[in-house]
This record gives sequence, C-alpha cells and structure tokens, in this order.
Amino acid sequence: MTGELRQATIRRYRGCPKIRQRICRRPVNLLTSVVTGRSQTITLTPVTGSQNISEDVSAMTADDARARPASPLPDPARPDPQPPRPARLAVGVVSAGRVGTVLGAALAAAGHIVVATSAVSDRSVRRAEELLPGVPLLPPDDVVRRADLVLLAVPDDALPGLVRGLAASGAFRTGQIVAHTSGAHGVAVLAPATDAGVLPLALHPVMTFTGRQEDLARLVTCSFGVTAADEPGWSVGEALVVEMGAEPVRVPEQARPLYHAALAHGANHLAVLVRDAADILRDAGIGSPERVLGPLLSAALDNALRHGDRALTGPVARGDAETVRAHLRVLDKELPELTDAYRAMARRTAARAVRAGLLGADAAEAVRAVLYENWEADR
Repeated sequence: MTGELRQATIRRYRGCPKIRQRICRRPVNLLTSVVTGRSQTITLTPVTGSQNISEDVSAMTADDARARPASPLPDPARPDPQPPRPARLAVGVVSAGRVGTVLGAALAAAGHIVVATSAVSDRSVRRAEELLPGVPLLPPDDVVRRADLVLLAVPDDALPGLVRGLAASGAFRTGQIVAHTSGAHGVAVLAPATDAGVLPLALHPVMTFTGRQEDLARLVTCSFGVTAADEPGWSVGEALVVEMGAEPVRVPEQARPLYHAALAHGANHLAVLVRDAADILRDAGIGSPERVLGPLLSAALDNALRHGDRALTGPVARGDAETVRAHLRVLDKELPELTDAYRAMARRTAARAVRAGLLGADAAEAVRAVLYENWEADR
C-alpha cells in the first residue's frame, strides 16, 4: 500500500446517493460521513500519521472522482498543530458471547463507541459487564438500529435466521456496516441486510476465545479471514481488522467453506487429539500428563509450522511397523474407542511421509499392512 489516496474511489451503495467513500491505499481508522444541510464531508484517519483527511464530496460524481488527481496523505513527521478528532463509529454487538464482547472491547480500545449489546444468559450478562462496562443491554433489533457498525457474533447455524429476522423487522438501514464473525459463511448470508443498503463484511478471527481480558492481548497475534462484496468493502474490512491490532487475510466467498474446514480440522481436532493423548497417559499411570505432553506437543506444532512434512517423526514416519502393531493391540485392549482415530491418523501420516520422501516404498507397505490388519473384519 502506498501513501496516497486512490484516485477513483467514490462509491454509491444500493441506490443511496449520499453514501460516497474515498478509500486509502493503506489502512485507515475508518470513515465517518457528516451531512450538514446539503454538504457532505467524508473523513479518513490513516493508521500511521496524526492527521485526518476530510473532503466535501457532496457535489462530486463518480466521473469527477476518476478525473480528479489523488491527494497525498499527511506527512507523519509534520504533525498538524490542531489535529481533527479521529473518525468514530457507533458499534452494536449481537450478542455478548465470548467473541462478540472481546471484539467489541477491541473496537472500543481503537476509539469507537460501543452503544449497545444483547445478552440472554447470566454468563453473557456478566461477560458484558466485565468487557463492555456501561454498555446498555437491549434486544437485537434495537442494538442494530443504534449502530453504524453492526457486529453479528453468533454461532454459524444461527446466523442466517438472525439476519432474516433483523431484516424483516426493518432494523437495517442504508449506510450501515454489517459484519459477522462466522468462519463458515461469507457475505452471501448477509443478503437480506445488503438489500437494505448496508455494506456487508465477514470478519472471522482465527483464534479461540475465553471471553476474558487476556483475549484482547492475543488478538494482536492472530489473523482475521476477511470477505467482502467489492473492493471498497475489502478496504473497510481490512481497516477494521488493523484497528483491532490483527492481520487481515482475504478469503474469497467461494473459498469460505474450505477455509473453515481447514481451521476446524487443525484446531478443533487438535484439541481432541491432545485430550485423548492425556487420557491415555493418565490410564498408563502418569500423574501429570499435561506437563509431560506440553514440551513435546509445543515442539511438534512449531516444527510442523516451520518445516512442513519434514517435521514428521515417530514409528509411522520411520517405518517401524511392529511398534505400530503394538500400539494398536494395547489400544484395542485398553481404550478401544481410540483405535479407529489412531488408525486414521497413522494412515495420513504414512501418506504424507511417503510424499515427503521420508518413508520408502517397502517400509510404507509394511506399515499400511499393519494398519489394515483386522480392520475390514471389524467393520
């Protein structure tokens, strides 16, 4: 990204002639639209730099914007002696779950104003009181009506019905930014809101949440999967993520299901794998399985991320077929519910080890023969 305003970005949204935007080529602290009489001013705040960029665009057309030369961003080394107030959005969070409260708090820390949230359970109410103190608790449609930026942080399967219901109630309005945090969905799920004139975004934080203060610090190390309907939407979504201190990653609409499957397979199944390994150690009489596993698993994860398949170790990758057979026998006897999972992961390990050149053809065949022993009969 460069330090100049893009020359040709004045955008009309869904038949609303008063919503026009100029977007920076580098991240901005988002925009506000101030209408005074017939005059409209758009304000952008660069993430780096101390000065806002404001321009009266009320008389501009898209053709005017294309013909007009770009204006340079302010020089951070020459601060404005009277810097304008940075752009602010009124944020509404639906609902006060572990994700919504943390992202709401992150946006508040960036200078936006959380004007309302919704909470049903006692746990959600307590979480809102801790992370969003003083923010009113309102029904979801009232939260949406108060907000410039609506954050829909609900489970994947609940999102489509929520969007339809809010649209049917007339809660959305032209010019709002509506973002959901679901990993499984892109912006198509927001179609009822988009039809009302909103700017739709999918902002999925790639991390697990506890719903506590420590999550705010962890945000700065994580990525967000961002999906938008057009280039201005991408710019706004990326700016929001940067404001929260995280790294935006573009995920095309059609790639969203595969993207989410990869994350679920890696993180959710990893958690199950770790707990299963701890249970096996505990059954073997090891008193502190987490302490035993911690250094090993941390190193394994780090090596896998750094070195890929070259980090594969263990009896399968080495071709120790008799060791693999011994594992399967003891699991069948002591923890038969884990045998199928062990077989499945061992097969994937063998396949990747062969592809990486770590496991020769003869050794791979011996390991596969063990992994399929008695398997068909057990089906």
